[in-house]
Amino acid sequence: MPQVDVALRNVAGTGAALGWAGSHTMVVDRPPGKAGGMGLGFNGAELLALAIGGCFCNDLRYVARRRGVTLDTVQVDVALTLEGEPLLATAAAMTVRCTLADGSDPAEIVDEARGSCMVSNSLARGVPVTIALAQGPAAGAFST
Repeated sequence: MPQVDVALRNVAGTGAALGWAGSHTMVVDRPPGKAGGMGLGFNGAELLALAIGGCFCNDLRYVARRRGVTLDTVQVDVALTLEGEPLLATAAAMTVRCTLADGSDPAEIVDEARGSCMVSNSLARGVPVTIALAQGPAAGAFST
């Protein structure tokens, strides 16, 4: 069964965290003034919206490659609706614009990508999340 592992560690002297998966890194933070946030990186809602749209962009490319067509342009916008206390994502609306290099209609590519998009399909089905407190000393903060 495939598994993806990521890690996050606080960045010394900030309220932000550095996250990584393999050789890719990103900074996660809250907006300035929110619980010590400094706006140094993406917040959770932005990460969720990016995951939805980014996964769909990738699936458009996978589908196009499998069909032997070339995508010319890809534009994906995601509007994530947040509500309640605690704040929850209650809806995501994705708008996709893409063109094929040969000028043909991309609708079938978009439809197939919709059916195979891991992030949006996982969210639609509900993903159980477990949280456990690790035992033992914590690793030190990431420092530059």
